[in-house]
Amino acid sequence: MDAMERHTILVVEDEPSVARGLEYGLKAEGFTVLLTGSGRKALEIVRGGAPHLVLLDIRLPDMSGFDVCRLLREEGRSLPILMVTAKDEEVDKVLGLELGADDYIVKPFSFRELLSRVHAALRRAYGELASTPGPEKINFGDVSVDIPRMRVERGGAPVALTPTEYRLLRHLVTHPDQVFSRDSLLEIVWGYDNSVDSQRTVDVHVRHLREKLESEPAAPRWLVTVRGTGYMFTRAPR
Repeated sequence: MDAMERHTILVVEDEPSVARGLEYGLKAEGFTVLLTGSGRKALEIVRGGAPHLVLLDIRLPDMSGFDVCRLLREEGRSLPILMVTAKDEEVDKVLGLELGADDYIVKPFSFRELLSRVHAALRRAYGELASTPGPEKINFGDVSVDIPRMRVERGGAPVALTPTEYRLLRHLVTHPDQVFSRDSLLEIVWGYDNSVDSQRTVDVHVRHLREKLESEPAAPRWLVTVRGTGYMFTRAPR
């Protein structure tokens, strides 16, 4: 059993049959699984420091999964959060990303797809995708990205980024003036190929980075859009 398989997954799902199925499948893959059908209990568990990743259903009996995600991010908790949405509910997907979710998966889903998303998120946060060789520190404007320490500061103050936001930023700043399509960023940063609606995931995360790091997010100087192609980090601000 490798280190990836020893991670703890918190499944927040109030439908007993679905929760039991996820528990059985994830345990069979070597994960430790915590279960709850309560949003408030999920907050308690994460605050206790146990899970490495949260698989979070949106519709819970006591509070919305959206609120759980928002509160965890407001508290500065950066563990990966995968939102579970109902089929074809685009608003759910977008809102989850807006609130800081790293990824989403749509019901009904295959366990194979879920497992792929879980492994990709864990690799981004803790595994071989969590660190890459390159310059130790990159500065632009009043922002400093300390690669070895995985620390980002703006004006000398720490900036709270999710694992996916950090990996996206690190990839862009360590490849200055290179243009990356949304498809390539999905493969490199998220760890899976393009799928329907996935490009919106990239757009939302880029916007979050701009809001946290750019003086004028609507007119970015550093994390720029290359029209019709994708995004790049430029050392020559526009």
